[in-house]
Amino acid sequence: MSHVTIVMYHYVRDLKRSKYPEIKGLDLALFKEQIKYIKKFYNVISAYDLFDAVVMKQFEDLPSRALLLTFDDGYIDHYRHVFPVLAKENLPGCFFPPAKAISESKVLDVNKIHFILANVQEKSILVGEIFRLIDIQRSSFELKPNDTYWKTLAVRTSLDSAQVMFIKRMLQFALPSEVRHWVADQLFKQYVSSDETSFSSELYMSFEELTFLQNNNMYVGSHGFDHVRLNSIPAEEQKYEVDLSLGFLESIGSPVDRWMMCYPHGTYDQSLVSVLIDRNCTVGISCPPVAFGIADLDSDNCLTLPRLDTNDLPKCSNAEPNCWTQKVLQN
Repeated sequence: MSHVTIVMYHYVRDLKRSKYPEIKGLDLALFKEQIKYIKKFYNVISAYDLFDAVVMKQFEDLPSRALLLTFDDGYIDHYRHVFPVLAKENLPGCFFPPAKAISESKVLDVNKIHFILANVQEKSILVGEIFRLIDIQRSSFELKPNDTYWKTLAVRTSLDSAQVMFIKRMLQFALPSEVRHWVADQLFKQYVSSDETSFSSELYMSFEELTFLQNNNMYVGSHGFDHVRLNSIPAEEQKYEVDLSLGFLESIGSPVDRWMMCYPHGTYDQSLVSVLIDRNCTVGISCPPVAFGIADLDSDNCLTLPRLDTNDLPKCSNAEPNCWTQKVLQN
């Protein structure tokens, strides 16, 4: 069958008992329920099953209702909580750590934002701090007036308040990269931790833990090196990022003759795809909202396959098939 449902996960933990219960993650109990739902209606495949089908172009070798489990960002959650569940259920999974976070004990900016938001209940405090910090940088960079940023970016969505969206957008893309990194770093030190190295070791898996996963029926693939939006950097930097990530995969025993790229932030361009082709990449996966849906290996580019989010499938083992499951049941 040519259709593959690829499901994306990030944090998976016992949220109420965790140190940061406000973090936006999937509760472990709900993950276990969702896995039972998946086993009922899908056939979970491994990365290597997918590689074989893509390389040989024999999609009929894949089972009907094929599903691939993918876990982004290399969180320790995946070793402590996800792996035991998958091992108990005899299911394979695919894990995508950002190499720099592991090898240099750095906390990704995206994670700094998560924990800053989780630790500060009154979001207006963070808005004020962002304004104060960019005022410090205003003479060194061509920054817009504060009210211009606010009017443009403070737009409420179905999931987040205007203040939260403003904070996310300012720290994700609105400011020049150098200013973004500095502001996120200052806020992280003030509201979360002044010891980034120790925090990193508690947040991400280690070399040894990733090697253990790779040696125990799991697959570890590329999530870039520095977790940057790879479509936002020149081709030479794209090559450098990819090559560093491949070196990291080799260091934990993950094969690089056939391998999978999970695009950081889901973004890519033709230049990046060309780099991946040159380096024997077999499969590339994006994420919502960049590429959303069920992958069709017959018609989709196998280097830019779409995914669903965990929230797109039921988290109850007894749930009736939802719209996405019904699509595959009908094929």
